[in-house]
Amino acid sequence: MSREQPNLLFVMTDHQRADSLGMTQAGVEVTPNLNRLASESAVFTRAYNTCPLCVPTRTALATGKYPTRTGVICNDWQGLTAGDHKPMHQYLAEAGYDVAHVGIHHIRVKPEIRERVPFVLWIDNADYDRHLEQNALRQLHYDCLGAMKKEITMVRSGVSSQETYSGTVTDVWPGPPEHFKDNVFADEAITFLRREHSRPFALFVYLWAPHPPLAVPEPYASMFDPSKIELPENVGMPADGEPPNRRQGMAGQLAEGVTMDEWRKVWAAHLGLVRLADDAIGRMLTALESGGYAEDTLVVFTVDHGEHLGQHRMYQKMEMYEQAIRVPLVFHLPGTRGKVFDRPVSHLDVLPTLIDLIGLECPDDLDGESLVESVVSGEAPPERTVFSMYAGNKTPCHHRRAAITRRWKYVYDPEDVPELYDLETDPLEMHNLAADPQHAQTVRELHDECRRWHEARGDPIRF
Repeated sequence: MSREQPNLLFVMTDHQRADSLGMTQAGVEVTPNLNRLASESAVFTRAYNTCPLCVPTRTALATGKYPTRTGVICNDWQGLTAGDHKPMHQYLAEAGYDVAHVGIHHIRVKPEIRERVPFVLWIDNADYDRHLEQNALRQLHYDCLGAMKKEITMVRSGVSSQETYSGTVTDVWPGPPEHFKDNVFADEAITFLRREHSRPFALFVYLWAPHPPLAVPEPYASMFDPSKIELPENVGMPADGEPPNRRQGMAGQLAEGVTMDEWRKVWAAHLGLVRLADDAIGRMLTALESGGYAEDTLVVFTVDHGEHLGQHRMYQKMEMYEQAIRVPLVFHLPGTRGKVFDRPVSHLDVLPTLIDLIGLECPDDLDGESLVESVVSGEAPPERTVFSMYAGNKTPCHHRRAAITRRWKYVYDPEDVPELYDLETDPLEMHNLAADPQHAQTVRELHDECRRWHEARGDPIRF
């Protein structure tokens, strides 16, 4: 890399599972472009988010601070609980970068991010709505998505309410593929990458796919034959020793009554959207190369959270299983060799790593650890415990707190029994060992570590 301050292309998808990289289903490679990028990058196969929910985990990643510190622990779309925390975009702008945003916007800080950062480009959902309107597709788009909802019952403080979420229904998106949201976002990103840049740039691209509803444009809707999908063996199967209240959560309710044939259709549609996003990323990487910026640009790829797709008889996210909280994390630094690391790391590590790679001074109040030595020299990250939490979707309820090591995952619920999974011998997390006397010491040690971490970060729940 020739430039002292490298450009940055930061790409994030939504709901994409960690195991999608390198996956082949129905005879089709799911992520060919990301696979090529990963072969020349530092890949962290045991990266974990801080919350299996969009707004809290994106805010934590951007600020390097755990959700209980940012104040954003649920999908606080208005930022009512957000605090004054500097996001990575602001660090880059203050370092002289031209900062651009393309895609969905789920980061909540006060003052709001657009008040903090003089973006040279800002494209979001409002721009996509205008695009649909201009191409006479807006009504078709929203009619299609509206027909794919499912109503469930949520209970908070003893009060029941009916709420509507994207369910497991699949359909073909009614418009031409070039007008699908992520292709429009990718086109905007490519236009930016083709500009002449006199200063280093930082382009943040936040794609929507493969987020449900599962309305998929052709040819992606037909790319993965449902009859040839190989489902994990625990699709439709709750874990042995599952805590009783797990079925009350949104992920459990959305998966009720779904047949195995229907799960195959869900997988086929989801993977079609993953491939669409991958092709969009491939086009961006090609534009980076053709514009002459590839050798001077750091590329980072990650995901906010994963997707259960029927495993543990769960759908969407919002639980502590690997499918929801383990995410892809790829750092591509030109001039370095590809390497793969299997030790737990956190989304909280992304900001300090970027700060180090760009050569800025790292503040001492961040919750993560820099992975710069792993990215640059190939040194394995240290063994440590990482943490994740869930505190409800729109408002607090159904709390979970998790501590994860290379071997163990401990999950604490203040209103239910704990969970302990041996990720080495039980990677599908089908046997809850927390009640086994042989593992009592492990439970105590991880509980204490989990308690200390969360109490130190202002978590109000009772341990």
